[in-house]
Amino acid sequence: MVVHHTLSDFIDCDFAISGSSPSYWYEGRCLQSGDRLKLPRTSISEAIAHGLMQQLAKNDCYSREGKMYGILLVELPNGEQRVLKAFSGLLNGCSQVEGWVAPIPGRDEVALEEARTLAQLDAIKQELFTLKQLTERQQYENLSNEFEQQLQAMSDRHRHSKHQRQQKRQQICNTLTLEALTIALEQLDEESRQQGIERRQLKRQQNAVLQPLQQLIAATDARISQLKQQRKALSRQLQAQMHASYSLTNFSGRSLSLQQLMPGAPTGTGDCCAPKLLHYAATHNLKPLAMAEFWWGASSLNQDKIQGKFYGACAERCQPLMGFLLSGLRPISIPNKDFHIITPLLLNTLTHLRKSDVFESNEFPAFSAIKEEIPIIYEDEWLIAVNKPAGLLSVPGRYSDRQDSVLSRLRHLLADGMALASVHRLDQETSGILLLARDRQTHRQLSQQFQQRHVHKVYEAILSGAVTVEQGKIELPLWGDPENRPYQKVDWQHGKPSLTHFYVIAREQDYTRVEFTPLTGRTHQLRVHAADPRGLGVTILGDRFYGCCAVTTRLHLHARELRFEHPQSEKTLHLQAITPF
Repeated sequence: MVVHHTLSDFIDCDFAISGSSPSYWYEGRCLQSGDRLKLPRTSISEAIAHGLMQQLAKNDCYSREGKMYGILLVELPNGEQRVLKAFSGLLNGCSQVEGWVAPIPGRDEVALEEARTLAQLDAIKQELFTLKQLTERQQYENLSNEFEQQLQAMSDRHRHSKHQRQQKRQQICNTLTLEALTIALEQLDEESRQQGIERRQLKRQQNAVLQPLQQLIAATDARISQLKQQRKALSRQLQAQMHASYSLTNFSGRSLSLQQLMPGAPTGTGDCCAPKLLHYAATHNLKPLAMAEFWWGASSLNQDKIQGKFYGACAERCQPLMGFLLSGLRPISIPNKDFHIITPLLLNTLTHLRKSDVFESNEFPAFSAIKEEIPIIYEDEWLIAVNKPAGLLSVPGRYSDRQDSVLSRLRHLLADGMALASVHRLDQETSGILLLARDRQTHRQLSQQFQQRHVHKVYEAILSGAVTVEQGKIELPLWGDPENRPYQKVDWQHGKPSLTHFYVIAREQDYTRVEFTPLTGRTHQLRVHAADPRGLGVTILGDRFYGCCAVTTRLHLHARELRFEHPQSEKTLHLQAITPF
């Protein structure tokens, strides 16, 4: 099967290579050395990809389903250049297609189990659909409304009768005496008792009609819940089996399973173009030169992809693997600052705004230079996640000199920006993942996850001294001093409980690189837990607020990972932003 294609299969032989810088970098940190590794998307790789697009456009089979496609420009051991091409997932139901890079080994090992589990999941899906269409639900609602109307009409009638009886009692008490008065009052009391009986009879009738429907609906809801749990368990079991069997190899010759690389990775990890292409190159002694990925075909509502547009490594499945996949390649030095990514949506918006006469660049400092833009690492129609640079507020402050923030910049940049709301906040000097919602319902659902501590957060920091322990937890009650806001201190009487797990990643000269996992979200929690003697007793490098005297350009604290359940798809989103120091 021909997999190594010549450049002439995609571009003219006299194609001129532009001297412009790469438009995107696939990058990651080597797990062993900690080096930052990069693979570019260059003008020639984009030209090759455009050539592939022209080929796809000639065959309708490639337009039936939307998916990511990718090319990898490689160098053979003899110095010749070749092109590899790959598609994500399955192509029209097939995992192996002539001329395309094969899937990563492992799928065949669980193919039978996968087919069996998928059949079970499909059966569950069909049963759930049937149960959710239960006609008795509407019947119960209609009958319940009818009984409520009858009860309301009866109550109104009984209230009117009661008022009339009260008037009659006053009248007969003034006009009748002795036996006649007694008989008349008994008649009024009997009328009241009969109306009470009438109401109780209607309530019994209501219960007799509605209770069987309630029981059926309750049993159906219990079955739906049971099926959803069963579906989740089956999916996790299959995912674990597939991830244990999928084995990736990097350019240093090391092989690890997906389970080892990304415990709890989302379904489909390893099936994307980039891992396929890099794994193939690594196992066939090919040197990668440049890569490009693009979308082709229709886009579903939850994908929001545009045909023919280039995309970078996806935040959930590919980006977390890049450090391992690129290991063995020669590291490229990257300046000690944030690496900024401009998504196609953001770039198009920015270009449009810059051509407009609506504003001057000095009115909005965010537009003064590309380096000031905010990298968007994930977005869909419900939410957006950005890699907040250090020194920028998450949301606007109270006073006019503190209006520049992630939220205010995005509100000016994006068409739907005014609807954005920040789900949580990062300190001004902290960099990393910041999550924003695009509508009220999404904001409410995500906020609940944060409040209920269902969001997994990981921070990376460099401490300005040596930490002797390797790992542990810090539990300290924190209290904000009202006379010195936002300073926080440990206060056993007034403080709120806070809990952080920590793990020492590395020791670098006199500094300690630490991974923090906060289980609570108190103001300055990690900064106090690091600096206080009852915590680690060593300040975060650059944290002058809590006593660090070292000369440095920033606070070395970065929100590296965020894992939560997507409020719409109910799938786990695991977002990562490479630590910039």
